[in-house]
Amino acid sequence: MTAADKVLRLAEENNGTVTTSMVTAAGFSRSVLKYLCDTGKLERSGRGVYILPEVWDDEMYILQTRYKRGVFSHDTALFLWGLTDRTPNRYCMTFPAAYNITSAKKDNIRFSQSVESLYELGLTEIRTPAQNTVKVYNRERTLCDILRKGSRTDIQIITQAFKEYVKLPEKNIALLSEYSERLKVSEKVRSYLEVLI
Repeated sequence: MTAADKVLRLAEENNGTVTTSMVTAAGFSRSVLKYLCDTGKLERSGRGVYILPEVWDDEMYILQTRYKRGVFSHDTALFLWGLTDRTPNRYCMTFPAAYNITSAKKDNIRFSQSVESLYELGLTEIRTPAQNTVKVYNRERTLCDILRKGSRTDIQIITQAFKEYVKLPEKNIALLSEYSERLKVSEKVRSYLEVLI
């Protein structure tokens, strides 16, 4: 089996996507990617991201690959958790406060920045609709984030998200309360829960 075949297999095992870092970590030269693109066996999807020709681009995965410290948040996290039926027209990501977000602005990302002590609060992973794994804040952190000052989340989306959340068997009201205290939105969270529970 050639190096090119092994890289193609790596892409197949990763939902049709392979990154430059995956290829170099597996011990192959970057020139294999160029060869596979030149022969039409791979397509360049974004910087350092390649896909099989029959695979649709997964924008969320590409953004996650490009912005490793970015975490999907706000409206995008609501969508990933199924707490809204609105597909985001701009992806929302949260970065550490010291992170240089210049290129994120160019990529039309709606971004927030978080102090280091809160950046990892509720950080987890989820699969995108294309079945690639990305970083996202959990449901409880997301519900608090959309209530924070400057979140720009539509009131209808907030209401729908809380309605969907309270229906979930895996909801964690105690964790939601804890996060709401740390993120200073406890009164807002309480007002939504009092109406819905």
